[in-house]
This record gives sequence, C-alpha cells and structure tokens, in this order.
Amino acid sequence: MAINRAFLGRAYPAPEPYEVTRGKIREFAEAVGDPNPLYSDPATARDEGHPDVVAPPTFPIVLGMAGAGRAVTDPELGLDFSMVVHGEQRFRYTRPVRAGDVLDAVTRITDIRSLAGNELITLESEITDPEGAHVVTAVNMLVVRGAADGAGATSEAKEGDA
Repeated sequence: MAINRAFLGRAYPAPEPYEVTRGKIREFAEAVGDPNPLYSDPATARDEGHPDVVAPPTFPIVLGMAGAGRAVTDPELGLDFSMVVHGEQRFRYTRPVRAGDVLDAVTRITDIRSLAGNELITLESEITDPEGAHVVTAVNMLVVRGAADGAGATSEAKEGDA
C-alpha cells in the first residue's frame, strides 16, 4: 500500500516543550557509548565556552520523536511500520543543544516518494528555543519496504540546508 501523498507538508507539533537536563544528556551519551566529557562534566563544557554540558550531535532525535511518532502512526498516512527500516539521519545545527534548554519541536513530512518498489518518507523536526530561534533541524528518512504502488510517482518538497 502506498503512503498517502496528501500528507506531504503536514505538521505534527510536540505536545509540550522538552526540558533538556544534564541527566538526560548523560543517559543519551551513555546509551550511544560516547564518553566525551562535554556531555557530562560542566567544568569541561565551560572551559570549551559552553554555559553547561552539551548534548551529543544525535541527541535531537529524542526531541523529534513525539511528532514523528504521531506522524508514522497516523492510520490515514498508510504507513505499515512493520515494514520500515531507517534510511538516513542528519542534522542542521544553528547552535548546540545544552542542559537548561527548553525546546519546542514541530515535525513535518517533507518528502514522500517511490524508489525501486519501496516508499521513502522524510520527516524534518524543526527544533526551536522559547523565543522561536532555530536550534537544530533533525532530518529522518524512513524506507517502507515493498510499499510502492508501482506507479513510480514522486512527490518532493525539499528545504535548503540551513
């Protein structure tokens, strides 16, 4: 079953702001096996010019999960999550995520296309501070294996890299 292309551009805001804490950063760094002291030692972070510990570069995936989860489980989208594999992940930063941040995230479906019998769906989570200033955009592309309708239709809406 093909993904419903009418969902292209649809936005899924996180239900509430995400408070970034030292503990959450430390747990994430431990989970990904990154012992960098910038993620756990405030003195080291300050010595490097940061106001507090900073998050590992892939941490923003956590912030986009609420909206992305709502998107991929929307039954009208037509995505069979049992057929999904992770295709790509990238980030566009304005500044690091750091302890003490309270961040909002809005996830948008920015691309849906067919390729080699599969459907590819791209979700972009725009993460901002309380004043609305951009912090980071997390881009996540999922591959839905064998879901293409065979028409080879492509629908793309690409945002330029910031």
